[in-house]
Amino acid sequence: MKLRTAIALGTLALTATFASAQQGVSKDEILLGSIQDLSGPLAGFGKQARAGMLLAVDEINEQGGVNGRKLKLLVEDSGYDPKKAVLAAQKLVNQDKIFMMVGHIGTAQNMAAMPVQFEKNVINFFPITAAREMYEPFHKLKYSFAAPYYDQMRLAVPKLVKEKGAKKVCTLYQDDDFGLEVLKGGEDGLKTIGMEFAEKTSYKRGATDFSSQVSKMQASGCDFVVLGTIIRETIGAIGTARKLGYNPTFIGSSAAYTDLIHKIGGKAMDGLYATMTVQNPYTDEQTPGIRFWANKYKTKFNEDPTVFSVYGYMIINTFASAANKAGKNLTTDSYIKVMDSMTIPADMFGAPVQTFTATKRLGSGASRLSQITDGKWKVMSEYVSDAPAKK
Repeated sequence: MKLRTAIALGTLALTATFASAQQGVSKDEILLGSIQDLSGPLAGFGKQARAGMLLAVDEINEQGGVNGRKLKLLVEDSGYDPKKAVLAAQKLVNQDKIFMMVGHIGTAQNMAAMPVQFEKNVINFFPITAAREMYEPFHKLKYSFAAPYYDQMRLAVPKLVKEKGAKKVCTLYQDDDFGLEVLKGGEDGLKTIGMEFAEKTSYKRGATDFSSQVSKMQASGCDFVVLGTIIRETIGAIGTARKLGYNPTFIGSSAAYTDLIHKIGGKAMDGLYATMTVQNPYTDEQTPGIRFWANKYKTKFNEDPTVFSVYGYMIINTFASAANKAGKNLTTDSYIKVMDSMTIPADMFGAPVQTFTATKRLGSGASRLSQITDGKWKVMSEYVSDAPAKK
């Protein structure tokens, strides 16, 4: 009898130890972490992404959570500084002990933080950056949803250059990992039509004056400009060009696809092209489903949702979908097993179908072109994709 009791107690102890062994997963809760820019140049994006995530967390928890566990999201501020991103990752991973990092914003910031996560077997799930490094080189803890900036530019630039009959192409790009991806994609795209950049000019992250760079491109006679810029840099560069009477065709990546461009930049932003994957959810032009969702978002946060709100919302819902399939015994390994045969259908926001396998960690490489017309983004093409080119 004593022996059976001892065995039973031992079994219970082992079960309890096993159940608590997975960092960030308790009997009643799954702890997620995210690093956003809440105080730096991308604060507009970061706050929107955080709000979209929180809305999804609330909805999931109202419906009982994930296999009986409620989601809890901890968000740290990087200020768009890679060094601060490392400190934030160390706090979330080592002190708060999150199960997963979700929707971390920024290329350089993710590059800096991932080693901290991977040392503790913490997945980097759907970072909000379209850099190839988010899925290359292969790592079992990497999952990316965003068509890479490189492929966006490689496919879109030569097509639009030909459509516009452009003679000289310039580029203005942020001097970091993000900007270099846009630069390289543009360069390789132009090679396919026998062209190259006539002028390349860059700026340091956080710059606010673009007069010298714009004047340089104008003096070169470029009639087409590829922008490796984000929010205020896009607005600043185009605004400066308009003041100088310089009106080339401008194209940016999905990093410039945001309602903040036309809301802050005004009429001067009309004509800008950008690659994108998910449509900005304008409440007066969308489906009833999006209008309902947008009104719910606005009621909660007292502002209209944006494409970055959609990113945040989609990231949490996709996480929850896979976590549900992983079952009650949620671990990093059980989650990876589910994701490695996961197909995410197209949604009401216009995102393409995404598929993952044990060797494919980018859900979709497809992107399409939009243009600001009369103060709103308008979709200008169907999705374009091909097999990702090698670096």
